Amino acid sequence: MSQRVYVPTTLAGLASYSSAGQVPASEERFVAPDETEEGEYAALVAAGAAAAELLDGPGRRIVVVAEVTDPDAAVPMRDVVAVHADPTEGARPDDDLAWFATQEIPQLLDGSAFG
Repeated sequence: MSQRVYVPTTLAGLASYSSAGQVPASEERFVAPDETEEGEYAALVAAGAAAAELLDGPGRRIVVVAEVTDPDAAVPMRDVVAVHADPTEGARPDDDLAWFATQEIPQLLDGSAFG
């Protein structure tokens, strides 16, 4: 049975995961308490708040979302199903994150996804 995990990070962290091909097991993550939309949203919001704490000034909150069988194990990038990011740099911690498909990760990293 798989679970959805939400990993808070920054653009630098996303670049590191992408380069390594996985999210390390040591990274903080939030697990949706259930498969309801409300449960998944609560985990996303919590991960977004944790991502804000990782920023050293202006930047973008990033949340990597993956479907995993073991929420405590390393997450191969092939199991990532989406990435959420601040649509503008310096967004407030309570602003909604934008959804990006996994194939948009290179554009997130080079900044072209943000227009």
